[in-house]
This record gives sequence, structure tokens and C-alpha cells, in this order.
Amino acid sequence: MMITFKDLTIYDKDIIIPYTMNCKYRNCDLSFSNLCSWRLLYNTKFAIINKFLVFKFWVGGKQVYMQPIGEGDLVELLDILIADAKAEGKPLYILGLCLDMKVKLESILPDKFTFSTKRSYSDYIYLRENLATLKGKKYQSKRNHTNRFKKEYSDYKYIPIALDNIQDCLSVEAEWKKSNERKQGGKADDENLAVIYALSHFEELGLTGGILYVNDRAVAFTYGMPINQDTFGVHVEKADISINGVCSMINYEFAQRIPEQYIYINREEDLGIEGLRKAKLSYYPEIILDKYVAHLTEGPAL
Repeated sequence: MMITFKDLTIYDKDIIIPYTMNCKYRNCDLSFSNLCSWRLLYNTKFAIINKFLVFKFWVGGKQVYMQPIGEGDLVELLDILIADAKAEGKPLYILGLCLDMKVKLESILPDKFTFSTKRSYSDYIYLRENLATLKGKKYQSKRNHTNRFKKEYSDYKYIPIALDNIQDCLSVEAEWKKSNERKQGGKADDENLAVIYALSHFEELGLTGGILYVNDRAVAFTYGMPINQDTFGVHVEKADISINGVCSMINYEFAQRIPEQYIYINREEDLGIEGLRKAKLSYYPEIILDKYVAHLTEGPAL
């Protein structure tokens, strides 16, 4: 069975969203904004195969598939993906597998796949209520940060992102990139392109977000969108860290405005960056979502 994978575009939102919003998986990779904003870097394509949504993309020059989303005959689907990879002359790799999908594959096709995971790519998932209220002893230091910010910058404003203030976000992003490109190198360039794309297509992607102003100057912005029915993804948070408490404040302000239907907030991975890991752990994640890579046991690892 030959599969035709189509290049992902912003116009495919109405095809993709019904699958992602109605599935149980909470990985940040399934956000339509993330899929679309990074599609040029990864050459992302998709196909609907036997009631499953399947993404195919390229990482480090290697062809990979995303964990399939949908309900149907999983064994038949895997046979199709194995054949598709073989027709391309490539090994089969499936990324972003959640634990229950890993267990399912081990059950229906024992020993067929070998699995690996990297802590750097695990998602940090929090209870929305915790981030929106900062209640309790464990969040005392976070409350101190936000209270100090309010006292020191009493004229601060938090304003939702809209078409007339997106340029302020781009200004913060440009300054952030300039400050971080020496540390992050090409990663800063890649992320910068994804952020510019998302801000330039903010409404079409279905994003919401906010900007923090101090003395009428934009000092931080953040945005995200729902991943599924109970999880909201915060995809980007950029700030001028010379402003004391700015990261705590933008996080707190945005969390308060995320609708209560979302029980969880996914704040994505730490990418193995020590400072980022420490910061994410300091907010006490409810779930650290490990994501697995599967390859055929008879084939090479990724």
C-alpha cells in the first residue's frame, strides 16, 4: 500500500485539530502551533492512514514518524509504516511514544521494537491551578518573587497579545536571541524562525498569550494553545532577565488566564539545559512525561 504524505501547512488545521484535541496524549509535540511553526526545519508531512493521523519528518537527516493518533488496527498501521520506510530505503523510527503506547506495542508485537528515551526530551506537566494560584508552602518562594515584582514595578501591565502589539513581542524576541545566540548557537536561530512564524500567524494558529510591560516597555511575552481537551501547552516564554522576577511574573499572569477546563499545563522539555531543568522542577510538575523512540529490533538505533 503506497502512502502519499502531504506537506503540512497552516491550512490543514481543520484536519489535524480533531485528531489531536480528541486524543488522550498530552505531549507538546502534538500542538498544531508547534507542528506548523517548526515544519520547515523538520520538513513535516502528514497522512491519514486507516483512521490514524501520522506525521513524517526529518531529524538530523534521518526520516522519522511521530506516534500515530487515532483508533484502528495498530498492527496493520505498523506494517504500512514499515513498508513505507522500506520503500524509502530508510530504517523505521517512531518518536514521541508515550508509555501506554510503548506498552501496547510491546504487548501486540513482542520483541518487534526496541525502545529508548532521553530525560532531556521529557515534558514538564503541571496542574493549572498550582501555577495560577501559587498556593501552599512549596510555592512560597514563587509568591515572594511575584510580590517583589509588583512592589518594585508597581506600574507594570499585562496585556493579551493582539495584532497591534505583536511587534513588541518581536522586539523582546530579537533582544533575547542576541543575548542567547552565543550560548545556544544554531538552536537560537531555529527557535527564532519558529517564534517569528508563530507570531506572524498568531490568530490563524489559534494561539493566545500575553505581554508584560514595565515603564511602558515590553519586557516579556508568552503564548500557547490547547494540546487536547484537558491540557494547555505553553510553547514560548521570553523575557529580559535583567528585570527581577520577570519570568515568575509572566508565568503567573498567563496561568491565571488559561481557561479552567484545562487541568494541566504542559511547559515542554528542558533540552538538557541545567538551568532550565532547575527552573522547571522548581514549579513542582505533576507529571514528567517521558517520550520514547522505537526502532525495529533488527534495525539500527536512531
